[in-house]
Amino acid sequence: MNIPSFFKNPHILLTLGAVAISFSGVWVEIADVPADSSAFYRVFFGFLFLLVISLHFRTKIIPRREHLLLGILCGVLFALDLFCWHRSILLIGPGLATILGNFQVFILAGIGVFLLQEKYSGFLLLAIPLAVAGLFLIIGFDERQIQENYVLGIYYGLATAVLYASYILSLKQLSSRCSETYQPMLLASFFTAVVLGLAVFFTDTSFVIPTVTSFFSLLSLGFFSQCLGWLLIASSLPKTDTSKAGLILLLQPALSFVWDVIFFQRPTGLVNWVGVVVTLTAIYIGLRSKRQSFTANR
Repeated sequence: MNIPSFFKNPHILLTLGAVAISFSGVWVEIADVPADSSAFYRVFFGFLFLLVISLHFRTKIIPRREHLLLGILCGVLFALDLFCWHRSILLIGPGLATILGNFQVFILAGIGVFLLQEKYSGFLLLAIPLAVAGLFLIIGFDERQIQENYVLGIYYGLATAVLYASYILSLKQLSSRCSETYQPMLLASFFTAVVLGLAVFFTDTSFVIPTVTSFFSLLSLGFFSQCLGWLLIASSLPKTDTSKAGLILLLQPALSFVWDVIFFQRPTGLVNWVGVVVTLTAIYIGLRSKRQSFTANR
């Protein structure tokens, strides 16, 4: 495989996108601002970067009506996804919240098989629960972090999975219908920023960026996690089967754990590293599996 064809492979692009967004936790940790503020600046700065790129390449910015409606839907879904996930973290801890949120892989697989009539080999269907099991070994959860509203935190985590899967499907639809390269993520980022900006304003969360380090960390978050990462993901989603897309995106929490260990000396043990190996192996198995048949509408 030569270099040009390598980077045209949608699975490779989706993998690179997952790697890019896996650094989100690193930038957020360095920025040291409230969670809702970092989420807002992530999509706001991401939108600005995408706007500059679109203007440079003279990409059409004003969308068609049907694209506008899908962009609004993407923005609302992603904003609600972040809203629910952050609150689930506060109630049941980051480990269990991340595991529940990544149940998106089962939702996307179910939609792919039962609604979109995508058919796969048994290896892919085996790889999905294996990858989630590996994720559980990686992250685990600390019972001491469980608060009184435990059940509410579980509901928030499951809502995150539904919203994340819905966002991915909506973004896939928008990207497949829109011929402009940067417009899907431009629209999604803009409307997500609007919703999160309103949330920050009405919850009295501060918009203040306290230090130069915080500013450049948030800029990096916007560029790598929102602009570059999701641009790679959005461009490859229309060419990727739904189940495989959800599986590849499990790279993000797995690699986030690795960066946490490398950059912030997170305590870790053999079980955690076994989980990393299991998850990455399951993703590899899933990517190597072949479709048994192609859907008529592909």
